[in-house]
Amino acid sequence: MARTRVRTARLASLVALSAALPLLAGCGEDKPASGTGTGTEKAGDKPVVVATTTWEGAFAKAAGAEDVTVIVPQSVHHAPDYDPKPSDLAAVAKADFVLYAPFEPYAAKIKEAAGSKAKLVEVNLDNDPAKAGAEVTRLGALFGTKDAASQWKTRLDDEVTKLNGELKAAWPDGKSPTVVSQVFTAWAAGLAGATSAGTYGPEPVTPAQLASLSAKKPAFVLDNAHMSTGTVLPDSGAKQVTVVNYPGEDLDLLAVYRNAAAELKKAMSGS
Repeated sequence: MARTRVRTARLASLVALSAALPLLAGCGEDKPASGTGTGTEKAGDKPVVVATTTWEGAFAKAAGAEDVTVIVPQSVHHAPDYDPKPSDLAAVAKADFVLYAPFEPYAAKIKEAAGSKAKLVEVNLDNDPAKAGAEVTRLGALFGTKDAASQWKTRLDDEVTKLNGELKAAWPDGKSPTVVSQVFTAWAAGLAGATSAGTYGPEPVTPAQLASLSAKKPAFVLDNAHMSTGTVLPDSGAKQVTVVNYPGEDLDLLAVYRNAAAELKKAMSGS
């Protein structure tokens, strides 16, 4: 009986050890490190991003960031005029990435407030589709969200192709319209396939510029909603179209292209 009890005990121990081996093997598996920038997105890997405006915030969202805090309220018409509050700067210190544009006068404050953990990223704010796509791709590589950035770029390319086709179909008399653009709205002229007669700004148009640009008889002036100086080419006969560069609170950059296309179509239809 004693030998039987010993054999039974040994058998029970072997069974228990066999059951534990798979669990031990699982504990020893190598797991890929997070934040390696490989483009493989996993829960907990998404970066904490603070953006100065909705424009930078939209680029971050397009690149795959989900935790995005915007400092300048969307209601502020001219974002560079905003003076960051202490609470804004406190948010900066908690970020993994802080996105800003060099032309923003508070950029120095943002740099000073960023903690040692935060990576400062200067963003090229240009809605030209090729430049925007390249910038989103760059941010996706920084964030470790390459897949999300790539998927968004595909949506951008599809949207631009669609809108460009619609705008060309709306050309007055089937001909590419001649336009004058504020320097930060030239991308909208490209979206419409328009013929550029020149650009102006960001300073107000000088008398010499007024004479030169009016002489080219543009059909439209693409003004910048955020830096408008009023009627740009008075008495030229050009219709002024307002283009909005900054996305809304939803940080949807594609909506900026749709809205610009809608305004251009209205202008070209004469409404």
